[in-house]
Amino acid sequence: MNSKVAELAEMTATQTVYNFGAGPAMLPAAVMKQAQEELLDWHGTGISVIEMSHRSKQFASIVEESEADLRELLNVPETHRVLFLQGGASSQFAMVPMNLLGDKTADYIHTGIWSGKAIKEAHKFGNINVAASSENDKFLSIPERADWKLSDNAAYVYYTDNETIGGLEFSNLPDVGEVPLVSDMTSNFLSRPVDISKFGVVIAGAQKNIGPAGLVIVIVREDLIGDAGPTVPSLYDYAIQSKENSLYNTPPTFTWYMAGLVFKWVKAQGGIAAMQKNSISRSAKMYDAIDSSDFYANPVTPGFRSRMNIPFTLRDDTLNDTFLNEARDIGMVELKGHRSVGGMRASLYNAMPDEGVNVLLGFMQDFARRYG
Repeated sequence: MNSKVAELAEMTATQTVYNFGAGPAMLPAAVMKQAQEELLDWHGTGISVIEMSHRSKQFASIVEESEADLRELLNVPETHRVLFLQGGASSQFAMVPMNLLGDKTADYIHTGIWSGKAIKEAHKFGNINVAASSENDKFLSIPERADWKLSDNAAYVYYTDNETIGGLEFSNLPDVGEVPLVSDMTSNFLSRPVDISKFGVVIAGAQKNIGPAGLVIVIVREDLIGDAGPTVPSLYDYAIQSKENSLYNTPPTFTWYMAGLVFKWVKAQGGIAAMQKNSISRSAKMYDAIDSSDFYANPVTPGFRSRMNIPFTLRDDTLNDTFLNEARDIGMVELKGHRSVGGMRASLYNAMPDEGVNVLLGFMQDFARRYG
């Protein structure tokens, strides 16, 4: 092993492995430790949350605390309901139009693979207008707001706040007037302050910044609940899920419990403001290192680059496997880029410690020196 690699390996010898995966992603070590300690006996009940009835008073306390903590973190107004549902964010590609579209037209902003999937699914339920797209730009930027061709009297405007695969992120809240704004915030949820009052619906899958896969959080404005058509299955009706407090059927109880632990961890770290500060600092160090090198490159137009997901390529892509193998040897995993993009991708969610980013940057610098 190269001497520099050996030095980096020694640095990480007592550390947990740094998981740069886009999702399911790493969770805070403190949260994992608490879950481990409580796994067989939750708060003296003698049973695990995994086997706990979702109708029990014990699980009711988890439900109440998790929602209260999330509302506090994001300052969710009383005008909005918070739902904890099954199916991940992809389920909402159908549930949003099922509940909001009716006989109107919905506007969608196409900025990458995940917004594209949402568009494809929504077409099954009615009239969809792609009001703006950066496909011709290979999704390396976000269309300027002035160029959006929005419909008259649209049911809603839908956009993906952070494209996990392409590494694009909206830096500002889009102004769409009085039309309900719907956003998929799966991969940047809890990473910066959000004015929830400006949204009709916010959706966020759990497996990035919230907890294990299997749960999706839906924050929906109350006046948008109740318009699902008669053919919409009960399980997919926001009104029924809201009335039943997300307990119409058995929810993903353990993931919900883990999400609650993460909310408390975020609060203990200083809340959303601290998460935003960390995300800006960590991503800036990564982009500075990439931009100052002729060995690495990030294709996304500056100004649209994601703080959460940073794709980058090597000057010589025949070195990709060598890069990944050496990184794995010193405790860095899941750095391989998505198959549609190639290269590498470092996901810097809230749980990623500064030390993980520093180790990666040190390795990248040394790798470029040895192979550049």
